[in-house]
Amino acid sequence: MQIRVGYELCYTLPQPTPMVLMLNVHYSRSSDLVRPDHMLTSPAVRISAYRDGFGNWCSRLVAPRGQLRIFSDAIINDDGAADPINPGALQFPVEALPEDTLVFLLGSRYCETDRFLDAAWKLFGPTPTGWERVQKICDFVHKHITFGYQHASSTKTAWDVFNDGKGVCRDFAHLAIALCRAMNVPARYCTGYLGDIGIPGPYGAMDFAGWFEAYLGGQWHIFDPRNNQARIGRILIARGRDAADVAISTSFGPSTLDSFKVICDEVPA
Repeated sequence: MQIRVGYELCYTLPQPTPMVLMLNVHYSRSSDLVRPDHMLTSPAVRISAYRDGFGNWCSRLVAPRGQLRIFSDAIINDDGAADPINPGALQFPVEALPEDTLVFLLGSRYCETDRFLDAAWKLFGPTPTGWERVQKICDFVHKHITFGYQHASSTKTAWDVFNDGKGVCRDFAHLAIALCRAMNVPARYCTGYLGDIGIPGPYGAMDFAGWFEAYLGGQWHIFDPRNNQARIGRILIARGRDAADVAISTSFGPSTLDSFKVICDEVPA
């Protein structure tokens, strides 16, 4: 199948303001692009690109004073398969983990792993290791958090949402990541597009989605505690320790986001 993806972000800026944006489809999916996801702006500004320490594509620009529209409209091929499920994936002991996974066992800005050690082991210590343990964590998070856009907060951490019980998709992911890390399972945050393909309506407004990947059986596996089911058409944009590493936009100065639109629709055959 083919999926149309894109976005439109409109800002008002009181002065020229440097910005870093992380909105391009992940390099691992670049060969699937049928119509490239070039970032465009109105008015036109110079954009430069670089790869960050996690391999994500980043764009730099200086937004002019006044209003700036940033947008893209792309088409990508997708195999149409749901997220793979591998119940036999085993958990490696820490001493056997590859070095590049160890950073995803540590605490980070939104995932205070150390605060969860007692709670995590009480909740999940009796569960079998591996896929089943991570799925039990996702089941707990899915039931523990009440979803609502009114609960969104840029400062809310995994510990906050554990105690508050309310949040958005990034909060579901942050709590599951912190619990996995406390149980010695490397876990990393993911952001990207996730439409409603294969899901019965009614549908809400489209937004970027947050989920996570756990390292089991020698590879990374997708888990989505917000939806807690395999989904079709998940398109990765970026990975990191938590949402701080994959912010869609970072402004180095005052700015107001006036409007925000995300596109993720199956292209009719």
